[in-house]
Amino acid sequence: MYLIGESLNVINTKIGRAYKERDPKPIQEEALFQRSKGMDFIDINLGPAKKDGPDLMPWVVKVVQEVVDDIPLVLDTSNIDAIEAALKVCKLPPIINSIMCRPARYERMIPIAAQSKADFIALMWGPEGLPRDENERAALCVELVYAANEAGIPNEKIWIDGIVTPVNIQQPQAISLMNFQAMIQDIAPGAKSTCGLSNISNGPPTHLRPILNQTYMVMLQKYGMYSVISDPLDFQLTAIAKGKRQDIVDLIYGIMDGNQPNMAGLSKEMQDYAKTTNVILGNVLYSDSWLEV
Repeated sequence: MYLIGESLNVINTKIGRAYKERDPKPIQEEALFQRSKGMDFIDINLGPAKKDGPDLMPWVVKVVQEVVDDIPLVLDTSNIDAIEAALKVCKLPPIINSIMCRPARYERMIPIAAQSKADFIALMWGPEGLPRDENERAALCVELVYAANEAGIPNEKIWIDGIVTPVNIQQPQAISLMNFQAMIQDIAPGAKSTCGLSNISNGPPTHLRPILNQTYMVMLQKYGMYSVISDPLDFQLTAIAKGKRQDIVDLIYGIMDGNQPNMAGLSKEMQDYAKTTNVILGNVLYSDSWLEV
């Protein structure tokens, strides 16, 4: 599983201040930290960046590349002009994050991706917002991939994001995304995939977020997920993604295949993963106390 580090984000207080004050030190420290912790890509997230995005995004790219120039960058902002400006200064081919399935967005952004030869994340967010199920996700995917192919962009340069939603609010959506993930290679053979993994735990108490993120990553991996946008501080998640905890993967895959383990024979750690898998699968109704039951 490839990891896209999420922490160079404007919502991070320290990083947001560094962006605003044009202070390179915190930005470069974070980029170096992400490389040291095994991130395969670094996401630079400016948010809307309505005021100064076209100046800020290329500046951040240059600042990062001064200390880390061997990891591809992911350009993450809704400001199209900022994306276009940053593409001109990237040393390695970047990924554009993201292009929504809305004609007003993709009709402008797909030509930019094609001209720059950049990969892009195809976000399954349509004119009516979040798709209701895997079939609506599939319909949006067909539309966006077709438009990209028409512009000369091959499937291999498209990273499909079916959108992760909080499990405590929309528990069935977790299953819908996995079902959609299983459909991607039939819809767009050779395409990659990614997701904002931490959205699954957006809302539950802080201490429950890591195990939700880790468990769902493994579940998505079983359905072919290629990469996730993840927290570089979650060292356990990184270890699992890099194949260092096959015991956890085997347990989760087994439950997904219908083989419930003997809980009494599991360690507390493995019991927690088993319980979390059953919550995400909808076998157990979500509550903030599922690990205590």
